[in-house]
Amino acid sequence: MQAPRFARALLTNDDGIDAPGLAVLAEAAAQLAEEVWVVAPEHDQSGVSRAVSLHNPLRVIPRGERRFAVTGTPSDCVILGVRHIMAENPPDIVLSGVNRGANIADELSYSGTVSAALAARLFGIPAYAFSQAFRDRKNVRWQTALSLIHQVVERFGKPETVLNVNFPDVEPDQVTGLDITRQGGGSLLGVDVETRTDTRGLTYHWLGFRRSPGEQADDTDIAALRRHRISVTPVGFDQTDRKVFDALRQMES
Repeated sequence: MQAPRFARALLTNDDGIDAPGLAVLAEAAAQLAEEVWVVAPEHDQSGVSRAVSLHNPLRVIPRGERRFAVTGTPSDCVILGVRHIMAENPPDIVLSGVNRGANIADELSYSGTVSAALAARLFGIPAYAFSQAFRDRKNVRWQTALSLIHQVVERFGKPETVLNVNFPDVEPDQVTGLDITRQGGGSLLGVDVETRTDTRGLTYHWLGFRRSPGEQADDTDIAALRRHRISVTPVGFDQTDRKVFDALRQMES
């Protein structure tokens, strides 16, 4: 068996410490690192993006050997993991996921999975964000991610930026390859508010995205998944709209 590539891996997610995707990631990481540490949210934190808890105290709850739940966001988990729990021997890789559902296109900015990986980059630690696409929520193909995480990490090693990796919703032997991609666009049509009434006659609200991926360029994450290929997108902190930036600069000249 090949020697582990990393000394210490820090694992986190945004679906919560008991999520099946995190168990998949831990199983894969056991073949990649000598030590696997888990610091993950106590509860589901999907959609919290890069939020950090500045106004509420955080509690760390031991859940086993090298395994901790945190009463905070995915970014909180990485910060506590690196600067507190593993402070004496920091991780040399951070692995986030495996998210239930793809993190692609416009929705990337809302992803706690990707944001946790970005938090690692604040400390100069290489990081991956892994997500498994699905069409049927009751039949997520976790085996596809489990079978291919090792292959992706062996190929890219310690990346210089966050690599956002999405696995297609097909069986492992139906994956047709891997593409280096960019974010797709135009997948979010809007956000709706659904108002309901509880049993005490009080109103409450659910937020829901309206999606329509539509046509996508061949080099986008959405297009790669449609071709049953793994999508690997380099992600950084720069959110500058380059097209508008160039247009505004031309207006000044």
